[in-house]
Amino acid sequence: MTTPKLINVGKISGVFGIKGWVKVYSFTEPTDNIIKYSPWTLQKGTDTKRVKVLGGRVQGKAIVAEIEGISDRDVAATLAGWDILVEQSRLPKVAGNEYYWFDLVGLRVENTQGSDFGIVDSLMETGANDVVIVKGERDRAIPFLQGQTIISIDLAAGLMVVDWELDF
Repeated sequence: MTTPKLINVGKISGVFGIKGWVKVYSFTEPTDNIIKYSPWTLQKGTDTKRVKVLGGRVQGKAIVAEIEGISDRDVAATLAGWDILVEQSRLPKVAGNEYYWFDLVGLRVENTQGSDFGIVDSLMETGANDVVIVKGERDRAIPFLQGQTIISIDLAAGLMVVDWELDF
């Protein structure tokens, strides 16, 4: 039996109220989708624990959640800083030309002339468009514009081809 792949979808950022609810910083789109992915595997360093989410909601600019077995603010406070992981299989399937960011991290990047740029290290959301951060001989920030700067993505081959000059 293979161990399911866990994906980081957020972080517990603090407590909410006196009944043991937690504030959650969500990486999901929309942000309150994180509540739907119960159970969560919480991780801090090498420690992990599996928890069931009983409910949650948007509260101002935050997401708040109720976790089974936690009804005290002080106990909830011990979870601050823990990452929230869910099984990848629980996430919705994406369309053919859409990707989860975690699928892109680690891809080898080369331009249309075959020059090796390095590996996708991360992605960053900006106001105009998302940006791919590539670590290689030097760091590059390439706008994630499919059909323009991003020519092709082959997850099976582990390759992203970009229309980007080597000296830019």
